[in-house]
Amino acid sequence: MNTRTRALPALALALLAAACAPRFDPRLADVPIAGRRWVSTVQTGHPLAGKIWSPASRVFVDEAALTAAVAAADFVALGEVHDNPDHHLLQTRLVRAITAAGRRPALAFEMLDANQQAAVDASLAKAARDPDALGKAVEWAKSGWPEFQLYRPIFAAGLEAGLPIVAANLSKPELKELRAKGREALDAALEVRLAREEPFSETARAALRTEMEESHCGEVPESRLERLVLVQRARDARMAERMVTAGAERGAILIAGKGHARNDRAVPAIVAKDAPGKKVVAVAFAEVDEGESDPAAYGEGEGGRPAPYDFVVFTPAAAREDPCESMRKHMEKRRATEAKQPATPQEPPKDAAPAKP
Repeated sequence: MNTRTRALPALALALLAAACAPRFDPRLADVPIAGRRWVSTVQTGHPLAGKIWSPASRVFVDEAALTAAVAAADFVALGEVHDNPDHHLLQTRLVRAITAAGRRPALAFEMLDANQQAAVDASLAKAARDPDALGKAVEWAKSGWPEFQLYRPIFAAGLEAGLPIVAANLSKPELKELRAKGREALDAALEVRLAREEPFSETARAALRTEMEESHCGEVPESRLERLVLVQRARDARMAERMVTAGAERGAILIAGKGHARNDRAVPAIVAKDAPGKKVVAVAFAEVDEGESDPAAYGEGEGGRPAPYDFVVFTPAAAREDPCESMRKHMEKRRATEAKQPATPQEPPKDAAPAKP
């Protein structure tokens, strides 16, 4: 298995995406998954591309089974590789399938932090169906996420259906406090949610530490990895809280990196505890690896268990430069700056890699 494509650093992808993101026709969201024309260009002829895998049942399913499952769920997590345009088109497709079934869930985004909710609400009050106005209102161009055009079809689908838009992530000040102070910086709600998961198993903790290290290309000192684990878990807890609050009556969809969509220890697992009796479905969009055609080989569960999702949708990979090179340059610049001027230690923004957190 190509572990590099499993652990792409989110920051490095953001640094690359502005220059490398391909242009695409948003109408491709209307094309069925099987046999579709891909925007991503790497491994387009791979035998798994366009296939949908059920890890628990160990069988392929068709798109009708996938759409029926997400349309019937109260809460849905759609996990992506952030810079892969096909993932956003397919997320759009599933959002439309859910609304076509008569559902009107809240649409939550990892890419928007809680402090931006007021800007989101103000934009929707002025221009309820205008995704571009929303992008400007939240200053997406300055956010560090891949360019807005990749996410625009998802926002457009949500706004067309009149879905509430939820800024789901931790705010930047909260992240800064967590990186600087660790667990003592958690607010009461997050502390309760994390305490409920304690003791966090050593197997899960070790796996998450390894993922943090790989996703940051080994550029983060060993002493800071535990803080990254805490930040990842706190993000999961906050996004779950925002989903459950916004979706108490209507349900919710989360757009996030694959790592946050895991149903073993990430947002779906927390939502299931916060909203007992509600149906939660986790979908991952996975980039295929050259020479690996066994869908079970793409498992990411601890201890060799199946991939921690209800469905895995395989797509070609996005063409990209070595993301770790961008990460190294960024960290070198940061270390040089910190050496000149003492500052609060900070890890690279955003969570683990889009392909694997």
